[in-house]
Amino acid sequence: MSKKVVIIGPAYPLRGGGITTFNERLCRQFLQEGYDCCIFSFSLQYPSFLFPGKSQYSPDPPPAGIEIYTLINSIHPLNWIQTGIVLRMMQPDIIVVRYWLPLMGPALGTIVRKAKKNRHTRVIAITDNIIPHEKRPGDKLFTSYFLNSCDAFITMSEKVMTDLRSFEKTKPARLVPHPLYDNFGDPMPKEIAREKLGIDRNARIVLLFGFIRKYKGLDILLEAMGRLKSVPSGADIKLLIAGEFYEDSKPYLEQIQKLGIGDNLILRTDFIPDSEVKYYLCAADVVVQRYRSARQSGVTPLAYHFLKPMIVTNVGGLPALVPNEKAGLVCEPEPASIANAIVRYFELGENYFIPHLRTEREKYSWHALVEALSSI
Repeated sequence: MSKKVVIIGPAYPLRGGGITTFNERLCRQFLQEGYDCCIFSFSLQYPSFLFPGKSQYSPDPPPAGIEIYTLINSIHPLNWIQTGIVLRMMQPDIIVVRYWLPLMGPALGTIVRKAKKNRHTRVIAITDNIIPHEKRPGDKLFTSYFLNSCDAFITMSEKVMTDLRSFEKTKPARLVPHPLYDNFGDPMPKEIAREKLGIDRNARIVLLFGFIRKYKGLDILLEAMGRLKSVPSGADIKLLIAGEFYEDSKPYLEQIQKLGIGDNLILRTDFIPDSEVKYYLCAADVVVQRYRSARQSGVTPLAYHFLKPMIVTNVGGLPALVPNEKAGLVCEPEPASIANAIVRYFELGENYFIPHLRTEREKYSWHALVEALSSI
């Protein structure tokens, strides 16, 4: 009889970005390897006034072949108890629960405590963040409550493992690299992707991909673009910003106007549906991740899948995932350093990085994650 696995976390029709995509891809891997697997997702993930984007729901069709139950109300304690009872009666062998935000600690901690009362189910948390990027009152209390409900942990960077061990010192924990996002289609020629997006096929394109939040440092990158505009080797480089603002866009738009870099930007700041992700990655020459702080980034395995070199800032777990002058370039999180790295990238050229990217991406498999979850 196959083992029963339940993944708790955002899934369709929610459009939670990388976490939603990750959960659905992980579920598919469990199914491919012979497990009985489904997802318990949220009927209400965030109250509308707390959600920073335009819509919480995906415009894409549902993922085929995956059972998704939209049951969890993140702010309704009675719902947490009811969901836990449902799971307790299902008696899954393993619950894999995603933890990315302390706000979810009370709901998720209560659900898995109730589920474990069957004395059969074991709970493994995949911890994207332990210490959040944007701190709020109650973070430590909510995180401790959740971590105490789990039996074991998977982290995807050394930084998160260190943060985890500052809370939980004895339970089993294993570091597994973030697998490749291989579910957005195969790489395509740059010219075809640019034609699809209406981008000059001869332009030099730096891609910024993903939701825009303060800790991700868009303002620093804009300053770097201002520096590039004033030097001959960088004046014709364009920054493609592909991702929705998860905060007020006004300061960034004012900064763009002040720096006079509007002609050097391509703004695609609506939500990017899964069906269009491949076009943005394939259209780019290089992907830039300009974080002020980071544990790991879902953009990194996405870039590896599409064989796109990366420029990353020297923060958190990013440099370990992108070996300098191999899979990309590592720079400091300040404008001059980022600008210099962009110039350096185009001096070396894309072909310099491709063999290293092919070698590095072999480390990031979904099978390795399933094996770790089933054996820890």
